[in-house]
Parts: sequence; structure tokens; C-alpha cells
Amino acid sequence: MKVIGSREFNQDVSEAKRAARLEPVFVTDRGKPTHVLMSIDAWRQLSGQTESIVDLLAMPGLGDIGLGDIGLGASRDGGWELAGKKR
Repeated sequence: MKVIGSREFNQDVSEAKRAARLEPVFVTDRGKPTHVLMSIDAWRQLSGQTESIVDLLAMPGLGDIGLGDIGLGASRDGGWELAGKKR
């Protein structure tokens, strides 16, 4: 298990990413663990996830919807409007 301080992590993110390919890297702040960096393969194995995050976030048919179909348009002052409500 590799442990690095937040300052070291910020100074050399590339090295932390390289190390995370082999094992999880624990990042500490003032000596206390705050984050864990790991490869996506390790995350998938740990979480039991078999699909990619892109697959999970994809919404079938969303590409077929145009902005006009949902009533979204620009307002005169540079904002946008949804179904007649100015945002």
C-alpha cells in the first residue's frame, strides 16, 4: 500500500497515477488519509461494476431530442428560457 501526502500528490500527479496502476495510493492530509487513487480496473473489480461509466450514463434516444422539442431557447438578455420561464 502506497501512502503519499497531499503536497507530494499535487506536485507529481503523474507519479501517483503510475503507482495507482499497481496498487491503491492513499493520499493524506496532515497525516490522515483523505483520498484513495486506484486504476479503473481495480475500481471495477472492487465495485463489481462490469459496464463503463459511459455506458451507465448513456440515455438511449437522448440524441434524437432537439432543444426545440423540450421548449428550450435563448432569451433576449442572453439567458435561456424553458417552457416560457426565464432562467
